Amino acid sequence: MLYEILSALTEQFSFFNVTKYITFRSMIAMLTALFISFMLSPWFIRKLQKKQIGQVIRNDGPESHLSKSGTPTMGGGLILLAILLPTLMWMDISNHFLWYAVIVTASYGILGFVDDYLKVHKKNTKGVSGKMKLVFQFLISGAVCFYHFYIIGDDFLLTIPFIKDYSIDLGVFYIPFAMLVIVGSSNAVNLTDGLDGLAIGPVMIAAGCFAILTYVTGNSAISEYLHYHYIPGTGELTVFALTLVGAGLGFLWYNTYPAQVFMGDVGSLPLGGALGVLAVFSKHEILLVIIGGIFVVEAVSVMAQVGSFKLTGKRVFKMAPIHHHFELKGWPEPKVIVRFWIIAIILAMIGLLNLKLR
Repeated sequence: MLYEILSALTEQFSFFNVTKYITFRSMIAMLTALFISFMLSPWFIRKLQKKQIGQVIRNDGPESHLSKSGTPTMGGGLILLAILLPTLMWMDISNHFLWYAVIVTASYGILGFVDDYLKVHKKNTKGVSGKMKLVFQFLISGAVCFYHFYIIGDDFLLTIPFIKDYSIDLGVFYIPFAMLVIVGSSNAVNLTDGLDGLAIGPVMIAAGCFAILTYVTGNSAISEYLHYHYIPGTGELTVFALTLVGAGLGFLWYNTYPAQVFMGDVGSLPLGGALGVLAVFSKHEILLVIIGGIFVVEAVSVMAQVGSFKLTGKRVFKMAPIHHHFELKGWPEPKVIVRFWIIAIILAMIGLLNLKLR
C-alpha cells in the first residue's frame, strides 16, 4: 500500500523513483520485517507469559525437553505480522502472485492458530486432527492454484533443474501436484520445528534462495541470458521472500537455544506453505526438494518410522522426526541444530548452481 502512495509522488519528488525497483522494495521490506519482529518480540513474549500460553511437551519425547514445558509458544503470530505487514506495505497490489502468497500464508496461519489454541487450552498435544488440517490446507492451496492456472491462465509445465530448456507438460495433473507441493512443504516445516531454532534457520536459507530465483524468473533479460523459464510478474515474489528472511532473523534472536519463545503451528504451517507457494509459482518445485532438503528428510523420516512400525513392528530410528534420533544418540541439542543449518546451507548452494549449470 505504501508503495502505491510513494509511486504517485514520483512526479513531484524524483527521489521516490527508487521505489519502482523490486530490489529496493525487497530490501526495505526485509528490514521492515526485521524491525517489527526484533522490536516487538520482548513485548509479545511478555504477553504470552502473562496469559500463560506455554508449550505442552510430549510425554514420549526426549527427557531433556521436559524442562521446556511452559515456555511461551505461538510466537509464530508475530512472525506472521512481520511477514504480512511489510509485504502489504511494499507490494505492488496489482500483482496476483503476491496475493497468492499472502492468502496461503494468512490462511495457514489461522489454521495454525486454531491448532495451537486447542493445544494450549486443552493441555494436550493433539490440537486439530491431522485429517482436518489436510482438508483445510488442500482447500486453500487448491483454490489458489485453480484460480491461477484456470482463471488467470498459465501453462502446466514442470521445469527440470540443471537441464537447459527442458520441461514436462503435466496437463491437468499439474494442479494436484502443485497443491501437494504447498501442503507437503507446510507440513514438512511443521515436523522440523522440534528444537530451538531448528526450523527457522533452514526456512530463512530457503527463502533467501527463492528471493534470488524469483527475481531471475521475473526478469526477462536475466532469465533469457540464463535460459530460465520467464514468468512475468514473479519478480514481485522477491519482496515476499525477503520478508520471510527479515521476520525469521528477528524471531531467531529469541528462539535460539535456549529458546525464550517457540513459534508453534501458527508459525511453522504458514512458513512451510509460503515456501511451497514460492516454489510453485516460480516453477521451481523440484528445486525446493533440494533447497529444502532438511524438511524433506524430516518428513521422510516420519513416514519411514510409521511405515516400518506398521509393517514390521520395528522402528527405523530411535525416534522420529530424525532430529530426535540424533538427540537420543547423545548429540547435544545445539550440535543437532547447527549441523542441520550447515547441511541446509550446503543444499542451498547446490540448488543455486541451477542458475548456471544448465
